[in-house]
Amino acid sequence: MARPDKAAAVSEIAENLRNSNSAVLTEYRGLTVAQLKELRTKLGENASYAVVKNTLTSIAAKEAGVDAFDGHLTGPTAIAYVSGDAVDTAKALRDFAKANPQLVIKAGYFDGAPMTAEDINKLADLESREVLLAKLAGAMKASLFQAAYLFTAPLAQAARTVDALRAKVETEGGAAGSSDAPAEAEAAPAEDGDEA
Repeated sequence: MARPDKAAAVSEIAENLRNSNSAVLTEYRGLTVAQLKELRTKLGENASYAVVKNTLTSIAAKEAGVDAFDGHLTGPTAIAYVSGDAVDTAKALRDFAKANPQLVIKAGYFDGAPMTAEDINKLADLESREVLLAKLAGAMKASLFQAAYLFTAPLAQAARTVDALRAKVETEGGAAGSSDAPAEAEAAPAEDGDEA
């Protein structure tokens, strides 16, 4: 009767590993049930946290094609199966481990690539996906604005040059026209005097 239970546990762990985009292996020795509940709450909807048996996890990891846990399946073990943003989960685990040193991050994998505990801490130092996407969008918008400015700057400069030349021609033309008018006025009285 134990064998079907173990087989079901192995298939459940393997299925969770296959359905997760990443997973983090931890040791929880010394944590109380209340602390584990708090950790599950902090992980939120992005991840599920399950206590697992090492031998069954080793078999399930091989079935799922995950070799990141090799050599790390010792002591009381639990896995955080990440279905959402891995950065948020890594931050939650890191912050919880700082407050509760009994939680030890051992290893993990992200999109099939194995990760060490140091890699997971580096991942936790990144900003969340939404923040990175917002920064990327802002940078792209700034680049597009700069490109548009560079394309329109010569046209705007040409328009200002044409306006300046037109204004100069109008002022020179107006000045020339006003200097001709007094000369004509001076010539007119002289002609009137000749007729008289």
